[in-house]
Amino acid sequence: MSKDSLCLALDLGTTTLVGRLLGASGAVRAAGRCSNPQGVVAGDIIRRLEAARDGRALELQEQLAGGVRTLSGELLRQAGAGREELAVVAIAANPGIAHLLAAEPVESLLFPPHRPSFRGGAFFPATRFGLDFPCPVYLFPLVSGYVGGDLTAFLFGRGEPAEATLLVDIGTNAELALYAGGNWLVSSVAAGPAFEGGDITCGMQRCAGAVEGVRLVEDRLVLEVVGQGVPRGICGSGLVAAVAAGLAGELIDEAGTLRAPEQVATNLARYLGEKDGQRVLRLYRDAATDLYLTQEDIRAFQLAKGAVHAGVACLLERAGAHPEALREVVVTGAFGTSLGRKTLKKVAMLPESVIEKVRFEVDGALQGVERFLTTAGAESRVAQLAAALRPYPLSGTPAFEKAFIAALNF
Repeated sequence: MSKDSLCLALDLGTTTLVGRLLGASGAVRAAGRCSNPQGVVAGDIIRRLEAARDGRALELQEQLAGGVRTLSGELLRQAGAGREELAVVAIAANPGIAHLLAAEPVESLLFPPHRPSFRGGAFFPATRFGLDFPCPVYLFPLVSGYVGGDLTAFLFGRGEPAEATLLVDIGTNAELALYAGGNWLVSSVAAGPAFEGGDITCGMQRCAGAVEGVRLVEDRLVLEVVGQGVPRGICGSGLVAAVAAGLAGELIDEAGTLRAPEQVATNLARYLGEKDGQRVLRLYRDAATDLYLTQEDIRAFQLAKGAVHAGVACLLERAGAHPEALREVVVTGAFGTSLGRKTLKKVAMLPESVIEKVRFEVDGALQGVERFLTTAGAESRVAQLAAALRPYPLSGTPAFEKAFIAALNF
């Protein structure tokens, strides 16, 4: 690769596409993100896979490829570079997105035993994915029908694992990895798009104008807005923080139900109101904007956080690992920013004994893709890592269902 060549790292999620353009030295020349255009078909991956099975596979591939073209074009524009300067592209994606990108049959993902018909883990011509890059494209290997290249990339980016480490990649699908006893145990749970601001009434991606934090200060809800301008919507971290603040101010009860204003004895009652006949927690309003959470938004968050909490609890139990024995818990994914441990504890995002060990790593999967692009012999090392990951199916198991129900309340 010449000194003028560029590399493109991509993390293709169900809700959001994230990319970075690297120079030959590995320095980041441009970074950005955009919505996955497949969202117009369905917000969740299962319905997209069903649509592909029913004859819309090429349409879904073109939508995703179009999103990649848009994102890569913007990154090249930022860097003042042309497409012809790209020397290599590497992509991480969950199993469903990887199959849709390759327009591969999806029946094996939809039905037991849920094994991918397409594994990736190699370089392909760009045309294989409906793309027009002038260089080969590496797709990170899929581990199983529910653990994809995004988790593999996250783990690869961290190098040699430390004993008793838990890694959680939170997104529309939350992927989990536990390194204990010298072995990897990995799994995934369906959380839904709420963590990325998807399917939330006033939801948006984390960009300028997004509420990314909410703090309870005496009898006020103080908003933290990306870019410090006027609030325009609520991103994933803002949703978590808003629910935590609502719980702390007793505007939301432990079951997740919005209280009526007359049930709140403080001045915080003014944040409770109605919109279209339903109760809401109103965060901000001016002549042009009305930002609020509905009861349905809070329920969507409960389902998402309940899935993550239950998944972590079940993974630890399966490995015979005690939460207290964990040395480190690394969280990455949709939020794009750190959430305080107090906030995580308030919403019961993770088992309580795990929370004190949490640290955040922004764009963990993308960091792994970058490491692949800048490391000699990375392809064989990624293959070795993927082969060492032992899948543990959770969804639909009695243990998970029981833990999920127990994890719904705050």
